Formats: sequence, structure tokens, C-alpha cells
Amino acid sequence: MVSLAFGASLSVHPPKEQFELVRRVEALGFESVWCGDHISFNLPLYESLTLLASYASITERIKLGSAVYLLALRPPAVAAKVTATLDALSGGRLIFGVGVGGENPREFAAVGVPHRERGARVTEAIEVVRTLWRDTPASFKGRFTEFEGVSIDPKPVQPGGPPIWIGGRSDAALARAGRQGDGWISYVVQPERYAQSLDKIRRAADAAGRSLDGFVAGHLTFVTVGRDYESAERAWVRILSNRYAQDFGPLARKYGVIGTPEQCAEQIDRFMQAGCRYFVMNPIGDLTDEAAQLETIASEIIPRFQKR
Repeated sequence: MVSLAFGASLSVHPPKEQFELVRRVEALGFESVWCGDHISFNLPLYESLTLLASYASITERIKLGSAVYLLALRPPAVAAKVTATLDALSGGRLIFGVGVGGENPREFAAVGVPHRERGARVTEAIEVVRTLWRDTPASFKGRFTEFEGVSIDPKPVQPGGPPIWIGGRSDAALARAGRQGDGWISYVVQPERYAQSLDKIRRAADAAGRSLDGFVAGHLTFVTVGRDYESAERAWVRILSNRYAQDFGPLARKYGVIGTPEQCAEQIDRFMQAGCRYFVMNPIGDLTDEAAQLETIASEIIPRFQKR
């Protein structure tokens, strides 16, 4: 029997509504709640770790995930401090998803980080963060970061620190996941590419002499549940085209999980067959419909996989 987990990625709402929604997500039984991350974006977006911290005291069980934190935009020692604090305050519930980003070069300019260095900075920053989580005192000497005898306390609750999931779909991201990740979270891929990507991750891990025992294969799932495929597809295309300022019409049938609960479950099943074990469900629709979408996912889609 294949064991699957389901999380929920929430949109931005006014604070009171945001908190009510995350409480409901926990009550519905989702494994985790997630948010995206940018310094500057074409739509309003809360700072991710601040938002997750606001959830820590109003939830008890649900894990808190970033999908994905743009690590190159922050000094890694600061990221290590904030995440150690968040893990401690939440009782060890943080999943630290990190990625390179890059689709908005102006946010890199805003923080004084050369856009072309973002991949190298993330690769090094992952090691910096883990070193600071683990060692007291800690020392590090790299291309971008160097320190000696630095301690960040209190440490995270999770031994060795929270799991670090690598986001992305490029070959560089997949190699990074294999070399450094505790998990991988994809987005906007088809099941066939998903399976091929997992093979690339395994090869990178083998080359680095790493075991992938405990490694989590995840997918950020853009999902719209509706009374029929056509109406759900229209909503999916409209919302994502606005979010990313590009036409998502040609992408719907390739990348979306769209339609009736049965149709959505069939599309999720294809990802499961490709090796995905953790679905971060991102409801795509009007904000006023998000709670209803999550209710339907919890009651009519997830149970289809729990019975297996």
C-alpha cells in the first residue's frame, strides 16, 4: 500500500480570514500548510517565515512549510536564526523548502544580490544553515560566507534542524536535491517529467554517495475542483494567468489538476504512479472559493487515496 500525504498551500487573505482558514485546514486533517515566498512580486504576498510564525501559536499539529523560500535573497545566518526560532516555537513542525527563484531579477537587485549568483549562493547557504543549526560554536569558510566561533541558540527542536526540501525543476535544482535535499518539491511538470526528474535526483545522490532513505518526493499541485472540467479549467487559467502575468491557457491540460473530484483524483494518481508521495494542494480559484475548495479536496479527493 502506497502512503501519501496531503498539504495545503494558501493564498493571501486579510489576517483574520487567514488565521481562520489555517485553523480549518488543520481541522480538516491536512498534514501541512504552506506558503510561497518573494521579497517583491506582481501580487501581494506576505513574508513567508513571518506568516508561518503567525500560524505556530494558533495550531497544534499541522506542519508548517515554505514552498519555496528564496534563500539567496537573505544572509544565510539570518535565515538559520529565523528558522531555528520558528522550529522551536512551533515544537518542531517546520519543513524548510528552499529554492533559487530568479523570475523577478528586480527583487535580487533590491537586496543587492547578483542575479547570476543565485544558484551558487543557495547551494552554499544550505550548508551554512545546517552548520549553524548543528554546531555550537560553528565555523564556515565558503565563497560568499565566512565566520568562526558563531553560535545560534536556541537550536531547532528537530535534531539536526528541519528537513530541507529543494524546489525546482531544472537540472541544477534536481542535482541540488540529490546532493543536499531531504526532499524535493516540483511544480508545473507532467507526470512523465516527474518520474524522469526523480531518476536524475537518484543519480545525483548516488554520485554524492548519499542515501535517499527518508527522502520525500513532493509536488506543488495547482488544483481546481469544479462541477465539470470546462468551468474548472476556465477558473484555473484566469487565476494563474493573473498570478504569473502570462497566459496559462496552453498549460492547463498539461500541468493542471482540474475538473470533478473524480477527474482530479485520476490526475493525482498519475503523479503517484510517477513516484510522488506528498501533494501540496494549492487551490486555484477566487479567494472567496478557497475554503470550499479545501473542504471538497479533504472530503472528496483525499479519501480516495486513504482507502488504498
